[in-house]
Amino acid sequence: MSLKQAHFNLFAYGTGHHQAAWRAADSSAERLGELDYWVQLAHTAERGLFDAFFLADGQSLSPAAAQAGPTWFYEPLTLLSALSQHTEYLGLVCTVSSSFFEPYAAARLLASLDHLCAGRAGVNVVTSMWDAEAQNYSRERLGEHAERYARAEEFLTVLRELWGSFPRTALETDRAGRFVDPSQLRELNHVGEHFAVRGPLNVPGSPQGHPVIFQAGSSGPGRALAARHAEAIYAVAADERMALDYARDIRARAAAAGRAAHPPLIMPGLVAYVAPTEVQARELQRRLDALLPTAQALHQLGVFVQQDTSGWDLDAPVPDLPSVERFTGPAGRYTTILRLIELHRPTVRELLGLLAAGGGHCTMVGTPQTLADQIERWLDSGAADGFNLMPPALPGSLEDFVDLVIPELQRRGRYRTRYEHHTLRGNLGLPEPTRLAGLTREETAQAG
Repeated sequence: MSLKQAHFNLFAYGTGHHQAAWRAADSSAERLGELDYWVQLAHTAERGLFDAFFLADGQSLSPAAAQAGPTWFYEPLTLLSALSQHTEYLGLVCTVSSSFFEPYAAARLLASLDHLCAGRAGVNVVTSMWDAEAQNYSRERLGEHAERYARAEEFLTVLRELWGSFPRTALETDRAGRFVDPSQLRELNHVGEHFAVRGPLNVPGSPQGHPVIFQAGSSGPGRALAARHAEAIYAVAADERMALDYARDIRARAAAAGRAAHPPLIMPGLVAYVAPTEVQARELQRRLDALLPTAQALHQLGVFVQQDTSGWDLDAPVPDLPSVERFTGPAGRYTTILRLIELHRPTVRELLGLLAAGGGHCTMVGTPQTLADQIERWLDSGAADGFNLMPPALPGSLEDFVDLVIPELQRRGRYRTRYEHHTLRGNLGLPEPTRLAGLTREETAQAG
């Protein structure tokens, strides 16, 4: 039996996912506005045979966040369009908010990107989280959780129908006759709770049919949405056990939606510190953690645990915290903090670093061999089909992973030695998209 192969996306974020990475003397903080910086990251990811280059997005900026460090610089679709001309095989994925985009505009932009890169585009559909974002779009509030997910459900349904409304086969380009076969174009005439869209889309299907759909659902409604629509999922898990529980739940939901044969790929976030020796890897982590503004990081931790942490000894173990059952505040982040303490037994300073570098995402620190061991366990247990790599510092942590971990995985037969396809869908091993013309909303959900 062949060994399960790993998949990797690069989650490219500023100067790295560690909140203090930009403070390092050798950081790329001054280069965030230079296209060459992002091209360098993409070329390194492509050298590592990564499936995709992923950009998140946000729709607001607070002065406090701007002072604390880099957040957003380029609008992601614009940047990915530029990167499409500097890459050959690397997938290009960006976040699009169903809370603010209209399906027609999103379908057109993403289909255009998919043509520019010859079938390597993908989209991570999210619902957004903050009222400050809504206030940049002529709305006072974002809306309740259930309302946001109902809109996202309809958004994704219409998005996929639009991508199926102008198939590539409709292009005839017959100079003696017609350019397009109009019988293959389809008007949606969709009228729903949130959107009214006539169609068809005015961009034909791409070489991969349509962009690959990613999702990052963690709540119940988010998981349900991902199980119905997503082809791959960016998951959050502090460790293998959490990842496996999530993966099993998603696969069961996908099977209930008629997708047992092709459930979504599960790609948890991974923060990796890797070096030739364990001591060197720990030193990489320690250097970044030492750059954290201590008072600011302690205050943030205090908000999460709802305690005054200002007097905590940074180099002592984390004081005992109440169980989640006795905690009266928001439970999600608190549960993650308790799990990080259980897993790593950190000092207060180390806990601040874990939260600064990846929040609730898995953190691996060690040699190429020890990281490869852990990655193999996640693959074989079913906890993951691959990872969304979140380098703590860019470009250095990415280069370390590509130069050290990727060759080790290749040596073990766990990772490709060349790209076998030109499309993102092909490299991820995903099937051709189901043609959605003529399907009802319920049938579309069943089609997956």
